[in-house]
Amino acid sequence: MANTKEEFKQLIEDVQSQDWYRNPIGFGIARIDRGQLDSSKVLQATFPIINWNENFGSAAVLLNALKIAGENVDTKGTELVCNISDVFLEECVKAFSPYISEAKGEDHKNVQVISTLASLPIDSGFTADDYKAVFIFEDENAQSVETSYLKLYALSTGKAAIRSLNLNGIFGQLHNVAWTGSTPIELDWLRANEIALKLSGKYPTIDMVDKFPRFLSHVIPADNTRILETSKVRMGAQLAAGTTVMPGAAYINFNAGTEGSVMVEGRISSSAVVGAGSDVGGGASILGVLSGTDGVPVSIGENTLLGANSCTGTAIGDACILDAGVTILPGTKITLSEKAVAAIAEANPEKEIKTLMRGMDFLGVNGVHFRQNSVNGQIIAMRSTREIKLNADLH
Repeated sequence: MANTKEEFKQLIEDVQSQDWYRNPIGFGIARIDRGQLDSSKVLQATFPIINWNENFGSAAVLLNALKIAGENVDTKGTELVCNISDVFLEECVKAFSPYISEAKGEDHKNVQVISTLASLPIDSGFTADDYKAVFIFEDENAQSVETSYLKLYALSTGKAAIRSLNLNGIFGQLHNVAWTGSTPIELDWLRANEIALKLSGKYPTIDMVDKFPRFLSHVIPADNTRILETSKVRMGAQLAAGTTVMPGAAYINFNAGTEGSVMVEGRISSSAVVGAGSDVGGGASILGVLSGTDGVPVSIGENTLLGANSCTGTAIGDACILDAGVTILPGTKITLSEKAVAAIAEANPEKEIKTLMRGMDFLGVNGVHFRQNSVNGQIIAMRSTREIKLNADLH
């Protein structure tokens, strides 16, 4: 037992010096929802907090407590998911004892998790089997529902950058379930009980059927972030403070999002990123890597406007305008007048600007206005002279 902070520090040093130990990339304790028919099936993992490249002292406490509790603590693999027990909780409480009185609000959140679990009343309805200790040691393909959720949390809480994590295997790990609020229900259970549920008037109100929950079911956004319809943001999306997501055609997929105050009235597909001060207009669509981008993730620069019903499958720079209804794909041919070439080249001296370019050639080119010639239908580009500025009172 660590009675003082000095003893706690020594405990951590002792644990971390042992051959079996290594620091995880991410870790946390999750409450899990199991299948109603198949209790071995994990439908969802809810983390009150996650740690990502941080708080290695707490990681050492948890891993050491698992080892003392008799769990197979193999840190040589890419990930580890362990059951927790009363012995585990007792060992964690002993180790964290110098900090328990200070664990409030924003301080010592890992200690708060352990203290809360240890103090759950016997009749709370939860058992140790409802919780898992989850660790990721290498960013490889996900091998469990629990580590899949840990990565989604890392993205949605902003602890990992968009497009920085290996998300291969997540679709294969997550189950397609019916969601009633934040609670997942096995589709097979619904089918097996459909007659009784409907005749008794107890058939649930199902909000959606998906492998991913909604962002707001797991993440509390910044005070100045607004999401006007919960279905518009999927878990695994990342919203910077000041982002507004309107209802209607707006949507932000997992592993996609914003890097500052952004107005979102269109679609931000998986892997797409939108810079601060930009406006994704009503019905505008930023394509994902599987839908017309030649496999290259799309980045939209800062203070850029994507007009209503426009579409882009290639990068757009800072201070640009894509007119309503205009589509720019990597191979789209775009013509420029000599005047436009000179003006855009002056603003981008390090870039080669020509009278005929393709969409992919505008990577890193700022201050461009993309339009469509109403006579011949050609896509043209000129120097943008309009400043895109979001209303600060709304963001």
